[in-house]
Amino acid sequence: MNSTTEIEGLVACLKGKSGYLPCQFIEKALNEGMILSEVPIDASQIQPVSLDLRLGQKAYRIQCSFLPENDPVETRLKDVTLYEFDISDGGILEKNAIYLIPLMEELNFSSAFYGLANPKSSTGRLDMFTRVIVDRGHRFDEIPLGYRGKLYLEVIPRSFPVKVYTGLSLNQLRVAHRTSQSLDKKKLMSKYKKNPILFHRNGMIIPVDDVRLEEGVYISVDVKGDLEDSIVAYKAKTNSNVIDLSKIGHYKAEEFWEPIHRPKKNRLILEPESFYIMMSKEKICIWPDWLAEMVAYEPNSGELRTHYAGFFDSGFGWNGNYESMDQGTRAVMEVRPHDVPFMVEHGQTFCRLKFERVVERPDKVYGRELNSNYHSQGLALSKYFESH
Repeated sequence: MNSTTEIEGLVACLKGKSGYLPCQFIEKALNEGMILSEVPIDASQIQPVSLDLRLGQKAYRIQCSFLPENDPVETRLKDVTLYEFDISDGGILEKNAIYLIPLMEELNFSSAFYGLANPKSSTGRLDMFTRVIVDRGHRFDEIPLGYRGKLYLEVIPRSFPVKVYTGLSLNQLRVAHRTSQSLDKKKLMSKYKKNPILFHRNGMIIPVDDVRLEEGVYISVDVKGDLEDSIVAYKAKTNSNVIDLSKIGHYKAEEFWEPIHRPKKNRLILEPESFYIMMSKEKICIWPDWLAEMVAYEPNSGELRTHYAGFFDSGFGWNGNYESMDQGTRAVMEVRPHDVPFMVEHGQTFCRLKFERVVERPDKVYGRELNSNYHSQGLALSKYFESH
């Protein structure tokens, strides 16, 4: 591990700014040894405000999830490992089993940097629960200030067994300089008035006075669709074959998913511990100088959890024109009810978008120029399924 005490060049470029690093600064961080890998990092891993992390060579089937607290991960791993196996040529992760996979990338943060990780959209839409742990870590998916060491990914396939390979990316890392704070209600309202975030399906702006703004922007669920026979949700089937994550656009949706059509009275009863893919009623635009995270929304009853992935890169839903007000793409949400059946209605509050600062606008933004998978999506399943 490089023992660099300060990433001088990068810090100088940041000039005291705080926030998440855009792609051009992620490249600088790579060049200056703040993010390391024995297998060179490919340019395709660099997203507008994040870096895709790759699975390493070995996977460990473990008894239980854990946080290492005051120990290295490998020390705790010895106590909970059932067996290990090589995934260089592919390895199958069984449904509802817990695995820990060391990642290829390692970190060499100075005291001014920390990180946050989250699943990629394609991972979340397969109902794969993933989270990063680090040596002496106290929280999942959080890389503390000044961390230097390895990264490990906990993976739990919930609905489908999957086949993974060394080098595949299931999650991504955001790097922040100093303390990145989410926009408060006053700042968010000011930004919304200048660059609206939510749009009706016909492209009309949803006025800020009609939006619920509390520690973010709340969005609702669509169970009505545009037509009488619209598909408004997909429910994961309980028994299915293995999904090979190296095969893009390969699988037939009907073999893994049950389509749910527009219900009577625009109400839908969700079955407990079943996994659903649903869609927002509103269209969303994340302008290029913003960063948004869709925070899991749980009513006080605790009966429902929505959205496990939830990170929106800069430019999601933006049409490339600052002057145009016809913006937005609908968000796809992962939903799992707990314990008892739960009824949802068209327009019911489902998720909260939290906005945070990016150091400066990324040189590349999410969308057509990056051939982004979900830029103009409808109710889209993960990229591993055939598109219709």
